[in-house]
Amino acid sequence: MSDNNNHVEVKDVTFYRGKRKIYDGLNVAFPRGKITAIMGPSGTGKTTLLRMIGGQLKADSGEVLVDGSNVGTMSRGDLFELRKNKMGMLFQTSGLFTDLNVFDNVAFPLRTHTDLPDDMIRDLVLMKLEAVGLRGARDLFPAELSGGMVRRVALARSIAMDPELIMYDEPFTGLDPISMGMILRLIRGLNEALGLTSLLVSHDVEESCQIADYLCIVSGGKVIGFGTPDELRNGDNAEVRQFLNGDPDGPVPFHYPADDYRADLFAGEA
Repeated sequence: MSDNNNHVEVKDVTFYRGKRKIYDGLNVAFPRGKITAIMGPSGTGKTTLLRMIGGQLKADSGEVLVDGSNVGTMSRGDLFELRKNKMGMLFQTSGLFTDLNVFDNVAFPLRTHTDLPDDMIRDLVLMKLEAVGLRGARDLFPAELSGGMVRRVALARSIAMDPELIMYDEPFTGLDPISMGMILRLIRGLNEALGLTSLLVSHDVEESCQIADYLCIVSGGKVIGFGTPDELRNGDNAEVRQFLNGDPDGPVPFHYPADDYRADLFAGEA
């Protein structure tokens, strides 16, 4: 049975990309109504985990439960209903439609998935744009926006359907300090105001620690640390501390496994 305090539960999940094992018996639960930052070294499958939760990818074994429903066994129709009614996603590239202005980008999911009248859609879109501070930019096109503004429009679109769960894939990449500060405030403020469960994939340790209730550190196909930022910073797991502190030396090596360097270097002279 699913724990009602957990919005998402990943149970004994194994996932391969080709012959490479990304997850090996992954177990983790994400608390309802909280912000959890999913972090870890590059290539450990953090975005892959978001895609499994959203049903874009299926685990080779194990279960991914969203609100107690197994995403991996859902029919295509049920999965679309789950995404439509309960999930929002802020893509790493923002994913705005370049030929639509700001207003129409935010209105798109409402027009696609509901039968609401135009005047109600207008009110809802203006409310979402007001929440991210861009109501005055509704007639602009994505090419006319700064990077930070693009992220804010994408955030407004991701909450257009009032989801219960929202997933952010690298929301801070490429932002200047002011834009990053705005996005941080928006993520925290929206989570509290709307009672969302937020899953945040990021390499930005300091920024994530500012707004996250919990950190989930993934490495080697498993969760190696889960707790509050203070708990993990002060914990006894050397690999977790190395990642959070950005230390070059520690359990995680800089070099990918390879043959002896000298032997490899002079092999061509033989």
